[in-house]
Amino acid sequence: MANSHKFVRDKIVMNMTEGILVMGFDGNIKYANPAALDILGFTQEEMLDKRFASLFIEDSNNDDFVQTVLDSIYERDKVHQSVVPYYRDDKMYHLRVLSSYMVDEQESLGVILVFSDLSEIMELRDVVKSMEEIRKLNSQLEIRNKLISETFGRFLSDDIVKHLLDTPDGLRLGGKKQQLTILMSDLRGFTAMSERMDAVDLISMLNHYLGEMTAVIQENKGTIIEFIGDGILAIFGAPDNVPDHANCALASALGMEARMLEINKWNAEHGYPELEMGIGVNTGEVIVGNIGSEKRTKYGVVGSHVNLCGRIESYTVGGQVLISPTTREQITTDIDIAREMTVYPKGANGELLLSHVTGMGAPYNIHVKLTDNVPQHLERPIPVCMYLIEGKHGVEKAIYGGITAVAHDSAVLETSYDFQIFDNIQINAGGKLFCKITDKTDGGYLLQYTSVPTGYAAWLKEARV
Repeated sequence: MANSHKFVRDKIVMNMTEGILVMGFDGNIKYANPAALDILGFTQEEMLDKRFASLFIEDSNNDDFVQTVLDSIYERDKVHQSVVPYYRDDKMYHLRVLSSYMVDEQESLGVILVFSDLSEIMELRDVVKSMEEIRKLNSQLEIRNKLISETFGRFLSDDIVKHLLDTPDGLRLGGKKQQLTILMSDLRGFTAMSERMDAVDLISMLNHYLGEMTAVIQENKGTIIEFIGDGILAIFGAPDNVPDHANCALASALGMEARMLEINKWNAEHGYPELEMGIGVNTGEVIVGNIGSEKRTKYGVVGSHVNLCGRIESYTVGGQVLISPTTREQITTDIDIAREMTVYPKGANGELLLSHVTGMGAPYNIHVKLTDNVPQHLERPIPVCMYLIEGKHGVEKAIYGGITAVAHDSAVLETSYDFQIFDNIQINAGGKLFCKITDKTDGGYLLQYTSVPTGYAAWLKEARV
């Protein structure tokens, strides 16, 4: 019966995946099962009846393993357990070593070591730790990106911020040629208005206006390049590709003009003046990308078509959207055109036929109502002194004439001076009354007011008496 038990015991030990090593107090290895030989990298002939020290002590890489075995010899009154590195063939393994004092009824036999290879488990643990670290890094990255988006999103459009974060070379200087549609808007008479308003009120009004305009542009897939004072420069078709960029730009322009009703209602509630805005839209090939230096860079757009868009915007009066022929060619829906006008913009080759658009059909269905505001004839002309505006400055030579008809935002002017359509002038009328000449009539020139001084109403009332 005893032999039977020994057979079973030996069979179990031989087939165990854990290594079993028995070492006498003389330092000789008495027994090693196949798993021990495999884990430690020895044959039975190399290990059996050999001194433990001769096999391991000279290998400094395995000092931790050796120390664990020595601890079990010197401290025989307790079980030792540890996980130690073990090097074999330049590869490190993680061994869980359990050692204890081995005795029988008569004498001490030595030390028994039971060890198992935990390398796969430790690698899995490292993977889990790495995954946890990756999750932490991703979380930190999300926080960083959110901070960048919230911070720089106040200076750049959401599309540009996303492009910078998502594109590996998003911050690299340089650009590419691309056909897209440019939109430029500007408030009429804002410079004169800023001279009259309190700074806090002016900024409050301007921020509300720009906030509303930003929402409309982004709703129509536009990218705001910059705010230029009260002006807005936006593009459609970059950095994200928008195939119908001309449609989106025109829808945005009309939507912006339609939103002016709500803006002026808000202005009235806060005691601010009424605003009027003109918008120019142009389509063409430009260079778009990161412009500047290594120390200061901006996402921008340059090219002759950008300049031309600025020229087109300069021809507008309040409430007007003018589009170029190239934009009109790209529009794929029905549009309402109030009138067409031929202009000769500086820098362009010859004449340019602009379209004053007031609406778009499906799927946009946006229509801007034109004000029916015909100047009423006066009983007698009101004499005025005026100055021609070139660029941002007035020509000092005074020009004289008379106003023969007026409306709340327009008038008819008689003068011997030969004005050109779209000339800008300043009239002394209760302050600086800024106007744009929009047409020639039998009675003179049709003026559209672009900035009305606070004293205009009193001046007009007194002049008509």
